[in-house]
Amino acid sequence: MAHHKKFEGLPSKQQVMELIKGSDIPIGKREIARHFKLKGQEKIALKALLKDMAEEGMIDGKRTAYHRMGGVPKVTVLRVVEIDEGEAVAVPESWDPDSGQAPPRLRVVEPKGKAKRAYPALRKGDRILARTEEAGKGWIAHVMRKLPDREEALMGVVEIDSSGKGWLAPVEKSVRNSMPIADLGGAEEGQLVLAEAAGKSPRSGVKVTEVLGDPLTPKSFSLIAIHKYEIPHVFTSETLDEAQTSARLPLSKDDREDLTGLPIVAIDPADARDHDDAIWAAPDDNPDNPGGWKALVAIADVSFYVRPGMKIDREARKRGNSVYFPDRVVPMLPEVLSADVCSLGEGEDRAAMACHLTIDADGRVKNFRFTRAIVRIHEVIAYEDAQERIDKGDAPEHLKNLWACWNRLASARDDREPLDLDLPERRVVLDDKGRIDAIVVRERLDADRVVEDFMIAANVAAAKALEAKAAPVVYRVHETPSREKLVSLRDYLKTMDRSLSLGQVITPSLFNRLLKDVSDVAEKELIMEQVLRTQMQAYYGPRNAGHFGLSLGSYAHFTSPIRRYADLLVHRALVDAYKLEQPKPQSNAIPDGSGLSDRDRESLDRVTEAISRAERRAMEAERDTIDRYVAAWLSGRVGETFETRVTGVQKFGLFATILGVGGDGLVPVSVLGDERFNYDDKAQVLVGQESGTVFRSGDRLTLRLAEANPLSGALKFEPPEYAGSIEPRGGRAAPRRKGKPPIRHDKAGKHVVGKRGRPGNIRHQGRKK
Repeated sequence: MAHHKKFEGLPSKQQVMELIKGSDIPIGKREIARHFKLKGQEKIALKALLKDMAEEGMIDGKRTAYHRMGGVPKVTVLRVVEIDEGEAVAVPESWDPDSGQAPPRLRVVEPKGKAKRAYPALRKGDRILARTEEAGKGWIAHVMRKLPDREEALMGVVEIDSSGKGWLAPVEKSVRNSMPIADLGGAEEGQLVLAEAAGKSPRSGVKVTEVLGDPLTPKSFSLIAIHKYEIPHVFTSETLDEAQTSARLPLSKDDREDLTGLPIVAIDPADARDHDDAIWAAPDDNPDNPGGWKALVAIADVSFYVRPGMKIDREARKRGNSVYFPDRVVPMLPEVLSADVCSLGEGEDRAAMACHLTIDADGRVKNFRFTRAIVRIHEVIAYEDAQERIDKGDAPEHLKNLWACWNRLASARDDREPLDLDLPERRVVLDDKGRIDAIVVRERLDADRVVEDFMIAANVAAAKALEAKAAPVVYRVHETPSREKLVSLRDYLKTMDRSLSLGQVITPSLFNRLLKDVSDVAEKELIMEQVLRTQMQAYYGPRNAGHFGLSLGSYAHFTSPIRRYADLLVHRALVDAYKLEQPKPQSNAIPDGSGLSDRDRESLDRVTEAISRAERRAMEAERDTIDRYVAAWLSGRVGETFETRVTGVQKFGLFATILGVGGDGLVPVSVLGDERFNYDDKAQVLVGQESGTVFRSGDRLTLRLAEANPLSGALKFEPPEYAGSIEPRGGRAAPRRKGKPPIRHDKAGKHVVGKRGRPGNIRHQGRKK
């Protein structure tokens, strides 16, 4: 090995890489130390340097030698740059080839089974240590572990203290302290910003990278959630142009069932912007079905306009579903499709996937068939208006038929006894300026149940129709509660002198009977809360495990393809299974087929997992946004008392929500009294050591609102009699800062020096002689 130049001291990473690349043979630590003439402590420092380089993926991490790697290292650090159809795509974090080529893109294979639960699903920007391998013409990366983010984007609000120093006040409930800002980047006090770490040390603070605007203006809270959860919300110009082209596809009655003569109605919320579904029913005149009904569930034929391989399809897969905020909708599809061509608007000829149902006198679905049709919606009616017409008795015949048919469907539903939890739905009502006008609990009407039961019948029919053809099915799965959760519920019920036998078959009716036997309203709310927590989270998957909550053996989502990608996949599967393909489009810009792609058929696991994650992301974003709206609404009422209900108990305090309003807030254990409170994990209660006072979920308490932070959505409560009450601040919570306390001054402005020496409350710990 030739020595070209003399080195003194520890080399840089770049110098080590140049040496490795220029060597014709594998070299190790010994050769590197000899080349750079390192001695003593420098060799120890070199070992640490090489370890860092191995962890960063710059070199192979074997102890014996550090090889020159061709292409991608066998073990390297990758950064996720994209989530493509539920699959992470990453590039090497350290990529600086002499050729100047773009970094290779690696398909990331995430762990399965128990290993999968070690960390959350990968997101764009995540850093991973991965083992890589060549696969055909590309690369595959197997995750070894997830690494901490170096430059993770932080969102917060700029605050300036009395000394002129900037602080980043968090918008996350879980972040309790503000962070010092090293570089404001032109941001001003009160502005919502994105920031990143200014250096490797936490003491370096953060630097502002993007100014997002005023966080307290109307309609800003949903933007916070969109950025926090990385929800795609902007369509590219190419995607919008393609949607316009697709929207011009002509409809032909020659190739579709003509249902324009039926008085089909769409019953939706009054503020609905898109209409996925419409329904119709009439008495069945078939003598073989006495007392039975014919029904039609017409669903927007999105698969006709959004086809595999299109840009709008790729974007829809990425979004997974539409996300609904109080002030806006982030749609899954461009507006020309979601709110216009695909939407079943009144008086317009629209492409539909029609589910024809034959229902017997007992409300059971005897037969079903699916067609592609053209429909003309007779009327779009709000739930409240449809209910009012029925209640007044002046509803037209087609509405009366819907209610009569629904009575049979409802009877069959009662017979199978699905889970019946009476959970209120909270809704934020905004005024014309985007400010909160009211927070209301939406009343469930029979009109809601009519639409719901027709949709359930169509969803079951779609699942069974695909099963009959042995076709791929995207099931909506809600599994039976796990034994661990059932044991937790049983232990909880024991504390209330109630029992739950785990030796029987667990069915929804078991929980219904449990709740029915409770007459006390407060106790019923307690048990209902626990029953809800016992349930598993529903998800999408290609393997059927039934729907426990609805007490159904086979269930798929078919009725909302405008806003859910899972439904679109079910439509495509029906197109293939029942040969419902339409003639090829005349435009070369539109793919020929509207059924499932080969890739989807082969890997429904991957797709369904991705859209399940997208659904959870949307739910969290919607919940966070409502919390912020509620906190903003309550920020002017800090200091007032409210009737609340305890929704959770932890050893550090209680979580309570204001009755009729919502918005969970913390009651710290420190404000509950002077005595010590012990936490009983099984009973999930806090018990006072001296008084024996017990706090549990479901308790109704009168509490004072001590803090309401619109930025994070956090509320803080305390008992009205609490002596350390926080003065009403109105609006924003005080910055929660780390680091040194503020410098104190006396009245003359001189610096006040505290008492020197050991604090008086700390005893000297002397050594035993």
